Amino acid sequence: MIEVKPGAVTVFDEYVAQTQAPDTIEIRSQVTGLLERQSFVDGARVKKGDVLYVIDQRPFEAQLAQAKASLAQAEANLVNAKQNLARNSRLIAQKAVSQQDYDTAVAQERSGTALVEAQKALLRNVQLNLEFATLRASREGFMSSSFVKPGALITAQQTLLTTLYSSDPMWVNFSISEDRFLELQKTLKHPPGDRPDTAPPFHIRLADGTDYALAGKLNFIDATIDQKSGTLQVRISIPNPDRILRPGLFVRVIVAAFEDPKAIRIPQQAVQELQGLKSVYVIGAEDKAEPRQILARYRIGNEWVVDSGLNPGDRVVIEGIAKVRPGSPVKPVAATAATGDATNAGQPAVPKK
Repeated sequence: MIEVKPGAVTVFDEYVAQTQAPDTIEIRSQVTGLLERQSFVDGARVKKGDVLYVIDQRPFEAQLAQAKASLAQAEANLVNAKQNLARNSRLIAQKAVSQQDYDTAVAQERSGTALVEAQKALLRNVQLNLEFATLRASREGFMSSSFVKPGALITAQQTLLTTLYSSDPMWVNFSISEDRFLELQKTLKHPPGDRPDTAPPFHIRLADGTDYALAGKLNFIDATIDQKSGTLQVRISIPNPDRILRPGLFVRVIVAAFEDPKAIRIPQQAVQELQGLKSVYVIGAEDKAEPRQILARYRIGNEWVVDSGLNPGDRVVIEGIAKVRPGSPVKPVAATAATGDATNAGQPAVPKK
């Protein structure tokens, strides 16, 4: 048996989560044409402005030359229209031309001006198409594999060429139940989404069981609970300078739920479970075993953290429970008390799943 004694413990919550790149950019072309070359290696790191793809520029160069020529012609016609209007303005004052001729000259000058502006807009559009024929990285990140190869026909705004992923920081998405959300809100003493900087640090554990060295910060809490699952979507932002984390990884998020300086812990072997209820045998004053129902939601290794049902000084049976009956006499033999905090136990306390 052991005599339970209170001790400090930090209780942690643990959630299944998945990583996500904050910026996931699908690379699509703004123009249609034949792909001339790919300028990056699949999976390579790129910087903002680096060339990714080049589409055959010759059709756009030809369109640019034609647009420049059309603009020059429109400008020449405008010069002629202005000169004609100037002559008609002098002659109309002398009543040497008819009002109709003068009005025609005015209309031609305005039409020429509008045509020049239209040709300038067309020229700018062609210049943009020529620029769009060279696809550049919009930010720093890592490239996925290319879905197209040189010689392929690229359709504007439809063909997906590849995807650019940011890597630092990395987002980690998970969901929490309504009761866990309410507990977190009580711990913070305000709605968690209002002041994310005051939230406790979040740590993650990788799929191989190793703990990630850097802590994350609360980044987002959804405004509403999902009615189908009864959970709330939560996101943290975590540094990823060495690119250990990749988008789509499954990890476990660990966050301190609360600290109890006077927590009672007992070995798992002392607890009996039946239909969701937990109980232990407590040795009374006359060394007789008495069943005691307890409430315990968290474990630290092979120990339960008791929320209620036991008091400091209670003697709990930990061995030979199968032979113990209510009211039967027992011979108490002292064992090591279950004291200490979660750190000394070697792993955090997490809810029993």
